[in-house]
Amino acid sequence: MSRTGFYFFRTNQFSLWVLTGLGRLTVMGLISFVLLTGCAKNEKPEIQKPVERLYNQGFGYMQEGDYPNAVQSFEEVEKQHPYSKWATKAKLMVAYANYRNNNYDEAILALDRFIQLHPSNSDVAYAMYLKGVSFYEQISDVTRDQKITELALNAFKDVISRFPQSKYARDARGKIDLANDHLAAKEMEIGRYYHSKHQYLAAINRFRQVIENYQTTSHVPEALHRLTEAYLSLGIVEEAKKTAAVLGHNFPGSEWYIDTFEIVEGKRVRVDKEEDYPWWKLW
Repeated sequence: MSRTGFYFFRTNQFSLWVLTGLGRLTVMGLISFVLLTGCAKNEKPEIQKPVERLYNQGFGYMQEGDYPNAVQSFEEVEKQHPYSKWATKAKLMVAYANYRNNNYDEAILALDRFIQLHPSNSDVAYAMYLKGVSFYEQISDVTRDQKITELALNAFKDVISRFPQSKYARDARGKIDLANDHLAAKEMEIGRYYHSKHQYLAAINRFRQVIENYQTTSHVPEALHRLTEAYLSLGIVEEAKKTAAVLGHNFPGSEWYIDTFEIVEGKRVRVDKEEDYPWWKLW
């Protein structure tokens, strides 16, 4: 066989291999196309809904108390119409729906996002207030850590600082008083514990915290009484008498006032009929 014939044969063989390979590729391509086409027919294409329809749908779910679906609808508003005015409102509604569903962490995250992205929006005061409420409603009893109480206080203080004349600031002030009362109760619990273990200096520090930092709470009369007890236990009589005098001056109608007078003076003044003894004139 000539060299030319040899090369011609090899060339034809190569060409046949290429053609055969291309044929296989073409067949595989056709199969893939058919499969993909079939899958595409089975998948439902995502249809963009009018923004008003999505928002109203979410609002309807809210009215029905179906908060998970409300969250999904409002999130779709953001997803499908991110630059509309309804998207801004939907961000806040996502937070509110999560709050109503007691998903406080999700609500707080959504509120932080709203405040950060829309700092000049007219609803920022409400968003900040709702953030405080989301913390406030998680406040646990005084036997547990009070970090959540402190977060609630800080959130409400931010509302008052930025929007002092708003209706949210007025309500925030009331909740701050209740939160402070809760923190004072925690200090009292710890102080009583130290006192029961005869760790009087530690107890004194806790009681003084209540007197100095939570002056408007209901725990101050007891704190003054316990402080008097602690001073007497340490033999610091003059300080005990001064503290008792402060209690008598500021809370003359308190039961703690009578208890304090009895331990300082070593007298029993309670009688069966309180009207027979003018205990409010003890000092």
